[in-house]
Amino acid sequence: MNLVNAFLRLIRWPNLVFIVLTQALFYFCIYYPLYHGHDFRRLILLVLASVFIAAAGYIINDYFDLNIDQVNKPDRNVIGRIINRRWAIFWHLLLSFLGLLLTAFAVGRAYWYIILANLVCVLLLWLYSTSFKRQLLIGNVVISLLTAWTILVLFFAFSSPSNAFNTADPVSVKFFRLAFLYAGFAFIISLIREAIKDMEDIKGDSRYGCKTLPIVAGIRTTKVYTAIWISVLVGTLVILQFYVLQFGWWPSVVYSLLLVILPLLYILQKLRKAYRNRDFAFLSNATKWVMFTGILSMIFFLFYF
Repeated sequence: MNLVNAFLRLIRWPNLVFIVLTQALFYFCIYYPLYHGHDFRRLILLVLASVFIAAAGYIINDYFDLNIDQVNKPDRNVIGRIINRRWAIFWHLLLSFLGLLLTAFAVGRAYWYIILANLVCVLLLWLYSTSFKRQLLIGNVVISLLTAWTILVLFFAFSSPSNAFNTADPVSVKFFRLAFLYAGFAFIISLIREAIKDMEDIKGDSRYGCKTLPIVAGIRTTKVYTAIWISVLVGTLVILQFYVLQFGWWPSVVYSLLLVILPLLYILQKLRKAYRNRDFAFLSNATKWVMFTGILSMIFFLFYF
């Protein structure tokens, strides 16, 4: 493996592409049809900022997880083998700084709270790598919140500070509801995936003193916890489909049923029988697929606004 390929693996480039896709869909399928305005410069800067901060997070996570990854994913680890540890820290600091700088260029002083929020994201990613991920559920919640922030950062950046929660403006209400709907979906599906990954990585995590839910409470309890969140998400999505049916949005209902709800029920059914590492790896990938199809459903709003 050459250095470029190793670096791309280190920063999880497919996940970064997913961030770009999510933010582009939210902008072009929800914000633009509602407001008919465009600020491509701000969008590009914020997308790059999100990508840089996420990439920095992946780097520092692998830096501190070197020993654990040698047990859980020995073939995927590149720090210490191909990329020097000092260079990893350098790239983490550089990408984090660039992410914050681009955020400042994108939003300016009026949106100081977004710059502060992205700074908090950088700090949370560091704390996640050094401490939170080894503690009971804290790391899972942190990652899920950061996943939701991928969408919410655009909501706050493209809403005026005085109008973000304006209940008197129907357009603002729609923008608010859709932003928090998709952010909530991203949060819950991320919680589900993180729990599945904890079950997948239990061998290495337990060896190095982590206190994840499968280690503290056992695989069976973690399955129940995961199944509850899947049930909550499925129930919410089913109720939502009945709501949108009154508008005659049949294509989106069929899409959600076939590509989001049924796959979640399939994951729930497979979860019950999963015990081997490869079973949890399959479920983790399946959950990522549902996250993708769920986010992709934003396309329907191009036709409904």
